[in-house]
Parts: sequence; structure tokens; C-alpha cells
Amino acid sequence: MIESGSFLQELEEAVSRGSAESRLRALWHATDLLIAGRYTEDEIWIFGEVIGRLADEIEVAARAQLAKRLLRTDNASINLVKKLAFDNSIEVAGPMLQHSTRLDAKTLVSNIRTKGQSHLLAITKRHSLPVVVTDELVTRGNREVVNSVATNDGARFSDFGFLHMIKRSEADSILAEQLGLRKDIPRHIFQQLIAKASDDVRRKLEWERPDLWSQIQTSVIDVTGALQSKFGPASMSYFNAKKLVAARHGRGDLNESSILEYARFHKFEETTVGLSILCSLPVDVVERALLDTSREMIMILGKALNFEWVTTMSLLFLAAKDHRISALDLDHMREEFSRLNTETSRTVLRFYKSRKNTSAADSEQRHLPQLHTH
Repeated sequence: MIESGSFLQELEEAVSRGSAESRLRALWHATDLLIAGRYTEDEIWIFGEVIGRLADEIEVAARAQLAKRLLRTDNASINLVKKLAFDNSIEVAGPMLQHSTRLDAKTLVSNIRTKGQSHLLAITKRHSLPVVVTDELVTRGNREVVNSVATNDGARFSDFGFLHMIKRSEADSILAEQLGLRKDIPRHIFQQLIAKASDDVRRKLEWERPDLWSQIQTSVIDVTGALQSKFGPASMSYFNAKKLVAARHGRGDLNESSILEYARFHKFEETTVGLSILCSLPVDVVERALLDTSREMIMILGKALNFEWVTTMSLLFLAAKDHRISALDLDHMREEFSRLNTETSRTVLRFYKSRKNTSAADSEQRHLPQLHTH
């Protein structure tokens, strides 16, 4: 057991009357005792007070050395760890911010909000980072900080975090590539990244992420076979649907209410053609969106067209097996729909359209000849 009274009294003498050399000796003596011993929480607190007060009186280099030494022990008091982590000198704060397991998410967020970019950069290199911390880093960090956290495999990101980095990656091809290489990037986020990326980045990600790229490709290729297996061949009903919907469009009567009506009455062909006209996409791309079991493209279509949730929900039910969706799945879809950005969703659709331009005519002629029958 340590005698707190005599220990603190020695501290007062070292701080008030001692020389810089004697204060430094007292600091290392107290630190050595702390590292070597086994103490109660109260005793560790006393050590923290002693070392913290001595640390206020020493040079930056010595404080930096202190921070590195304290990382080797579980005995460092939380108040002392925080004191060092919030030191203005990154030489002192850096080791704590990067390695200390005593710093919780709340403390890290506070540090991000009050300290400089060098402190944020140190935090990005931690072994693991929860969502609440990465949200702050991608919002407040500079380019170096954001690129660093994007390469941290132990970092976890919310959809907000991913989308914020995608926005920043529009002027940063390195960041765009780093995001595309992350194993935890959701498919719908990857789609939005590809839609905004440069041609060079797309080519690199096509090569480096064949798993996700193949899923993107299946979203822009023809799927009439799948359509026919579920709804029958594209026959006269499709041709009639096109004539009906086109006439409605000509009267200026094709809008969100029309799509809601078609979807609620399970009129798949009319819904498909109507969406194709409203978003200026080939019919087969809309078909794929409605058939995609992930339902991501349906929500992107709905958001891009600025549809209300009730209309998008009707589209989801139209495409669902037996037109049924569990309440839990529907809640998740609604949350995802609310997080989607309208302009970003429109960018995704423009990308899909550009991918189809070179083959759309051949595709529609081969698979949906009735749409061109007079």
C-alpha cells in the first residue's frame, strides 16, 4: 500500500521547490512504481494525480516518453490517460490516441471535436473504431484523415459515413479506390460509388473487386429469362401495356399516382413501362430493378423519382414473392429508403443508363420485340 499523504507531500515539494531535474526524477520514480506494482483503484488514482501534476512541469519530450511508458501498463488512471490524450503536442497525445485501450468512444469523439487534424489522424490508426467515431472523423477530418480511416480494416462505418466519403471521393480518386476495396462496403453503397467514380477508378475496381462488380453487371444486363419465368413471355400484354401507358403519358397523366395505381393492382407490365418512361431508362433495366431480390434498385428508382414511401412500398410488394413482405423486413426497407439521397440515386440511374446505351437497342429488339411492333 502507498501512503497517499506522504506521497502527495513529496509531490508538493518536488513541484514547488524542486529543480527541473528533481521533478523529472520524481516523475520516473512514480511511473516505475506504478508500472511495477499491483494497486487498488484508489491507489492508481493517487498515482495519476502525482504523475499528472509532475507532467505539467516537464518538457514535451519527457511527456511524450511518459505517454509511451504508460501504454505498457494497465495501471494508468483514466484521468491521466485523458490528460495526455488531450495534450496539445501530438508527440504526447499521439501514442495514447492511437494505442490506449482506456479511451472510450465518447472521449475520442470529444477529442475529435476539440483538437487538431494531427490528433484526428492518430485516432484513425487505432486497432478498431466504432461507427460513432468514424462518423465524426469523416465529417471533420481533412483529406489525409479521411483517406487514413478509409484504409483502416478495423473501422466500422454507417451508411452516412460511407455516403459522406463517396461525396468527398468525387475529387479524390485515391479515396474512391480505397472505399471500393473495403470488404465491408454494402452493395448499394458500392453502386453509388461506381456511379460517381472516374473511368480509371471503375476499371481498377472492376479488376480488384470482381465479386461486387459482377453483381453490378447483373443489374444492367438483360434478364428477360427471369422475367418470363415469373410473369410469362413478353407477349401481346406487354405491347398493350406500352400503348396504354404511352397514351396516358401523352395526355400528361403519367405520374406517381399512376404508378401507385398500377402497382397496387399488380399490373407488372404497366408499372414497368411507366417507370421506364418516367426515369428515361430502358425497359429491361427497370425489369431488373423490379426482379432484383435485394430490392435495392427499387428503392433507388423510387428515391430518384422523388416518390413517397407509400408508392415505393407498393413497388416492393409488387415484386415480392406472393406479394408479401414481413413487417420486420418492411421496416428495414423503410429505414434504408429514408437514408437514400435523391440526387445520388439519380446519379446511379444515369450510370446504369450509360452502361446500357451501347447495347440497349440490340437487347430490346432481341428480348422485347413486341415493344417495337406497329
